[in-house]
This record gives sequence, C-alpha cells and structure tokens, in this order.
Amino acid sequence: GRGFAFRRKQKIEQQYRRLLKKRKQVHSQQGDQFTETYPDHLKHLYLAEEEKLKRRRRTPDDSVSSEEKLNKATDVSRMCTFSFRSVVTQEQFKNKTSNQKAKEEYEKIKAERARKKEEAEKRKQQREEAQRSYKKKKMEAYKILSKKTKKGQPNLNLQVEFLLQKIQQNT
Repeated sequence: GRGFAFRRKQKIEQQYRRLLKKRKQVHSQQGDQFTETYPDHLKHLYLAEEEKLKRRRRTPDDSVSSEEKLNKATDVSRMCTFSFRSVVTQEQFKNKTSNQKAKEEYEKIKAERARKKEEAEKRKQQREEAQRSYKKKKMEAYKILSKKTKKGQPNLNLQVEFLLQKIQQNT
C-alpha cells in the first residue's frame, strides 16, 4: 500500500494549495479596492451623484457647459471600467491554465515527433538512393568484366578499358 511518506506528501501539497488560494484572494481584494467600477444595475445612481457633485463645485465663470462636463464624466468613467477590464483580460491571457499549458506542451511534443519522423524518412530515402546507385555501378562493372570471347576466354580489352575509365574518373 501507500506508506507514511505518501500521506505526508499529500498533506504538504494540500497546505500549499490552500496558501496559493489565500494569496489569490488577497490580491483580488486589493485590485478591486482602487478601481472605479460600478455595478451595472446601480451605475445610473453613481453617475447622477457625480453629476450633482460637479454642479456644486462648478463656478459661474466656467465656459464649458454642464452637459459637456456630464458627457466627459461619463466617458471618463467608462474609460476607467473598460481599461480595467482589458487589463484583466490581458492578465488572464498571460496566466494560462494548467490545461492550456498541457495542450501547448502536447502540441510541441507532437510537432517535434513529426519533425524527427520527417528527418528519419529523408535519411532513409537518401540511404536507399545511395544503395541503388551503388548496386547499379557494381552491376555495370560486373557486366563489363565478365564478358567472354567466342572461345570462352575473358575479354582483356574491355577489362583494360574499364580500368582506364576508373583511373581517369579518380584523377
């Protein structure tokens, strides 16, 4: 069965997962603390409150109309929420899940295997081609050297010509 070392290992892994979970919760609370994102169902109330505060702060000599300020305020609040959301999606894109990592690793291994298989196939074809050309040359040499005269004697003229060609090719 499984001994005490296995149970100890499991206990340590469980403690580590708990620690990671706590850290994630702390980071998520800190991130939400400093952003100006409003819940969708209460957004109109917060925007109305902002508008009231801006009207109180506004001085009579301002040249910009209140409508333009309201439009700018809503644009700014929308920009804040959208920029925060885009940052979150980029972080989620960077921090891949273990399943995504495993898939990528599998794809890399698969591509590597395919590449190795292709290289092996090329080497095999080159080897076979070299063997074919070698056998062809040997067969031609055998035909020339094994020719006989009418009386059955070896044809020395052909053998000498073959040797001469061989010497000329080497030099």
